[in-house]
Amino acid sequence: MTTQTVGTPETVATDAGDARVTWHRARKPTMVLAVGHGAGGGIEARDLRALAEVLPARGVSVALVEQPWRVAGKKVAPAPKTLDVGWRGVWPALAAEGLPVVSGGRSAGARVACRTAVELGAHAVLALSFPLHPPGRPEKSRAGELLGAGVPTLVVQGGNDPFGKPEEFPEGAYRLVEVPYGDHGFAVPKRAEITQERALELVTGGVVEWIASLG
Repeated sequence: MTTQTVGTPETVATDAGDARVTWHRARKPTMVLAVGHGAGGGIEARDLRALAEVLPARGVSVALVEQPWRVAGKKVAPAPKTLDVGWRGVWPALAAEGLPVVSGGRSAGARVACRTAVELGAHAVLALSFPLHPPGRPEKSRAGELLGAGVPTLVVQGGNDPFGKPEEFPEGAYRLVEVPYGDHGFAVPKRAEITQERALELVTGGVVEWIASLG
């Protein structure tokens, strides 16, 4: 029995240009998870695809959001404030479902979700591979964005993420799920003690459990 429907990508006009939303809808949704991509890739990222496959069966519709710069075919992401403009512009289409919306993203998209959560009325924030600092530059911390999200927050972080390993994260009012051996894209080496499939199960399982706790 099919538990989700995948909609035709929807173009949404924003002040930063046209964004695109691809819906993976639950049959009887109780919540929406909107997730944006990072600065180095799009919605084809393995973790975003996995969430879109798993969550609809749990009553959560997933909206995969492509920022205007990706839709326009550009190779380099714009400044953070422009990413925020694009996310704000998409939000009315996400909230139009009349359901609580969890604002999420991977890497740069996670930063956007944190920065705009309170302003947009997000139910919670999902931060996948939060880039705590540039690789090799721990002094350039972005912890303030994470700690300032202002809503229930889940961080899912690879154990070998060069943008911030789990043990580098400061204490705060958020939950953190570690994916052992995972890099910034949750890829695990072949010699790791867990498989790639298991790594993605840890991502999706952690998100499912956390969303269920939100009520």
